[in-house]
Amino acid sequence: MHPHRRPLADVDSAVFDSIQKEEARQENNLELIASENIASTAVREAMMSVFTDKYAEGYPGRRYYGGCENADVVEQLAIDRLKALYGAGFANVQPHSGAQANMAVYHAFLKPGDRLMGLSLPEGGHLTHGSPVAFSGQMYEILPYGLKDDETIDYDAMRKLAIEAKPKMIVSGASAYSRNIDFEFFNKVAKEVGAMHMVDMAHYSGLIAGGAYPNPVPHADVVTSTTHKSLRGPRGGFILYSNEELDKPIRMSVFPGLQGGPLMHVIAAKAVAFGLCLQPEWKDYAAQIVANAKALAAELTAQGLRIVSGGTDSHLMLVDLRPYGVNGKIAQNALDHANITTNKNSIPNDPEKPFVTSGIRLGTPAVTTRGMKEAEMVEIAGYIAEVLRAPDDEAVVAQVKQKVIDLTNRFSLNAV
Repeated sequence: MHPHRRPLADVDSAVFDSIQKEEARQENNLELIASENIASTAVREAMMSVFTDKYAEGYPGRRYYGGCENADVVEQLAIDRLKALYGAGFANVQPHSGAQANMAVYHAFLKPGDRLMGLSLPEGGHLTHGSPVAFSGQMYEILPYGLKDDETIDYDAMRKLAIEAKPKMIVSGASAYSRNIDFEFFNKVAKEVGAMHMVDMAHYSGLIAGGAYPNPVPHADVVTSTTHKSLRGPRGGFILYSNEELDKPIRMSVFPGLQGGPLMHVIAAKAVAFGLCLQPEWKDYAAQIVANAKALAAELTAQGLRIVSGGTDSHLMLVDLRPYGVNGKIAQNALDHANITTNKNSIPNDPEKPFVTSGIRLGTPAVTTRGMKEAEMVEIAGYIAEVLRAPDDEAVVAQVKQKVIDLTNRFSLNAV
């Protein structure tokens, strides 16, 4: 065998060992992180393909390198499938991530110091929507909007702020907000004040593709998203829009403005994922994600925990842990030991610091991919409650861990 063709186990046992351990972790753990999912074998095959070797700077039919005829085919497939999936006129599938998709839109249409409105990070927004620790908060003047006392978006206050401040761009979408978002209202306000309306649908895009969450494309100038999360594709991003006047600024912003060569192996995997989303069974999957989230939220409420904003219309929920007298850091750690993977998360008006928090964020895409339904969500809520009632009791945590392994064995990833 040529040395170049030696398998990973022979070439680098340390990396191979980590991959093996990660496979075992994913097999034996309940993945409840709302932004994670389990990519299909076909998506992973495309990611592993020889397209990782190919430079393809430019766009289909207009490349700066030779030998791009096959790259053109897969990128055009990704573009066409994505446009069909959401009913958009244009699609850019080259952003390496959701954050870079957002950055590309800002870079295309804003100047440093321009006013940008987004949902505040402590109330469910994303780092890229104006957090002071991120490029958006450092490059632009940020006008955050927030929630009402019932922990739903305060649309009236958002409109009032927009009328007063006249932002250049209004961003809707969220990272930890469980309710439906009124994209149409955001768009009306943006048009009222002469602002662009950008929707970051990264968290909801898989649900939207399956008709289980409102589609923002008709109500936005530009829509951005990741391709993993609920879409179940490779890690990456994309941008959608329908106004031809936006095409050149966005294309130029992505390349050559912010990126060089596109990741063609990832774009090939994106094309596969979008094709899977166009299949009829995707609607069933998206609907089951939401049904599972509602069942999980209802049982956690029955167990005495509080769901922020009173419930969920999507795949995710924020759980207020204060009724149990534990914080997010303790809860995440204890649940980890019971093979339940979550992330600590601030809740609105959180008295704890961001590294501690009073909540955890949960989501159902990955467990739904495994084939679990409402009955299993009731089981899982019970396991979570058992651990959080006694996070320091090693015997209780060990008992729950065994129950989790029994459950994951019933819904093996090998059967997905």
